[in-house]
Amino acid sequence: MNVSEIELQGATVYRVNGLIDDCGKIVGEGKAKAGWFDTSTLKEPYRIEGKKTMGLELAEQLGWEVPDVIFYPTGGGTGLIGMWKASPSWRRSASSVPSAHAWSRSRRPDARRWCGRSRTAPSTPALGRRPHHRLRHSRAAGGRRFLILRAVRESKGFAIAVTDETISSALNEVAREEGLLLCPEGAATYAAYQQSLADGRVSKVIA
Repeated sequence: MNVSEIELQGATVYRVNGLIDDCGKIVGEGKAKAGWFDTSTLKEPYRIEGKKTMGLELAEQLGWEVPDVIFYPTGGGTGLIGMWKASPSWRRSASSVPSAHAWSRSRRPDARRWCGRSRTAPSTPALGRRPHHRLRHSRAAGGRRFLILRAVRESKGFAIAVTDETISSALNEVAREEGLLLCPEGAATYAAYQQSLADGRVSKVIA
């Protein structure tokens, strides 16, 4: 769908035989050699500021009394970084698999490429309607990986990964119990919340 929309607007589309970070490398080389304007994630003008409004709107809707923990589905990481920029004092959690592995296993300042069961490409149903909503990232490219982990650490948050099975289960549960049809990314966030309740990282709000 994304490719078709771009073509309809008159652009010439080239498919990359690889992953999203392979595409980013090609764009970086083209920028240097052919003078391309790089609009890849976190390099588009003002996008991070646009993402920041999510954090501001959330705080406003809650009367500026923000919750102790905010769960955010993290693929490329721009949204998480934007919300962190809106309020550095918030405590958040990220649910990108590469970010979660970097956070929990080695406390590295970056996120290495992760492909799950496949050694070549990550696979998950949580793709999203737009590229920047996808959780299917082998790793966060460029400076994003440092900013994602920095946001989690400085907000005293945590990163958590959920399986495709728990995403599917969460999607079905919310549809059945709440009447809401979540996208896989939303279901991943709910699954992460459930998992965090089960392991004691968070507790339910008692009115």
